[in-house]
Amino acid sequence: ALPQAADSKREQFRRYLERSGVLDTLTKVLVALYEEPEKPNSALDFLKHHLGASAPENPEIEALRLEVVEMKEKYEAVLEENKKLKIKLAQYEPPQEEKPGE
Repeated sequence: ALPQAADSKREQFRRYLERSGVLDTLTKVLVALYEEPEKPNSALDFLKHHLGASAPENPEIEALRLEVVEMKEKYEAVLEENKKLKIKLAQYEPPQEEKPGE
């Protein structure tokens, strides 16, 4: 009964890897390595690099990226507003050359 249990456990694991796309991704990376005309010195680095490139984005990183984009937009808007306010302010300030006492 034991070898059968191990087999069914292995089969469940294989199906799990298939469903989650792990087998597909690993196969693609291994095929890419196989088709590489000049094999890299480190096959492991090749795999890590290619797996990193095809890995789905970490949701936390994606959230931070969106936040950065949002912050840039706000920053640009603040700069624009600052420029307009300086122009407005210049209309009310006397020109710099005409300092009293000169």
